[in-house]
Amino acid sequence: MGRFFSMDSKFFTVMSRVADLVMLNLIFLLCCIPIVTIGASVTALNYVTLKMARNEESYIIKGFFKSFKENFKQSTIIWLIVLITGVILVIDFIITNNMSDDSLMKIMRYILYAVSFVYAMTVSYIFPILAKFENSIKNTFKNAVLMAIRHLPWTILLVIVTFVPTIITMLIPEVFVYGSLVWFLAGFSLTALINAYIFVRIFDNYIPQEEIIEDEFTEEV
Repeated sequence: MGRFFSMDSKFFTVMSRVADLVMLNLIFLLCCIPIVTIGASVTALNYVTLKMARNEESYIIKGFFKSFKENFKQSTIIWLIVLITGVILVIDFIITNNMSDDSLMKIMRYILYAVSFVYAMTVSYIFPILAKFENSIKNTFKNAVLMAIRHLPWTILLVIVTFVPTIITMLIPEVFVYGSLVWFLAGFSLTALINAYIFVRIFDNYIPQEEIIEDEFTEEV
């Protein structure tokens, strides 16, 4: 029984990780409040969870704000591009859904579905890549698309983990109340950590081969 309550026990290890996720989630939400800072907050969230996935994290708050500050400019520009593109896609869906259901509109909807999937893939990768690699904005987008296509099975899993729980929470009233509480406490940090274990496997294909990465992914600081 004494071993169960030992600081080195699995119980305390798990509870410590839970506490870290709750703290990280609350900091993330707080930093997202100005809206314009969401990109920097998401990047910092991924920076910390990538460290956690490798058991390299030391100070959660210090690591979060380190990444937040270093990547603020690029992540904010990327966030605005992502936001504007997302709004345009939503408007396009609203327009096509309100128009006549003829063959042309069906084709347009299929095209929008395809574009939306590419958008979801890119968004899933863009901020973790920014958190891990130094690059230009243009090549960060380029690398996000290339990695997403190259690791398509993992990409599909990332899209499911990232977007499906959010959609379920928003669309099912029975889930919304309790789901919102989960998202508030640790939902975003837990999702980022789950994705981080996937990204560690993906990024390991490039990190040991820095010279190949410079040629293939054209790093431009």
